[in-house]
Amino acid sequence: MNSENIKEHMPILCADGKNHGVVDHMDREYIKVAKDEQGQHHWIPLSAVDHVDEHVHLKWNHHEVQQNWLTRDPHPEHQH
Repeated sequence: MNSENIKEHMPILCADGKNHGVVDHMDREYIKVAKDEQGQHHWIPLSAVDHVDEHVHLKWNHHEVQQNWLTRDPHPEHQH
């Protein structure tokens, strides 16, 4: 999987085909998901990506996304 194919504003779809937001930007080995309706960012590891076309397709199903995506920046140096 080539992370260079992941671009800002691409929709992120789980294995069930449900939308899980859009790419804010690449954050090293994570996709930073744009803020949701509650103003919360999420991070998805690149290891969860199955393939990329006009969407980012995840290996995870809807439940796995809800359980496994991060709600805190995984990079300690970014945390204040």
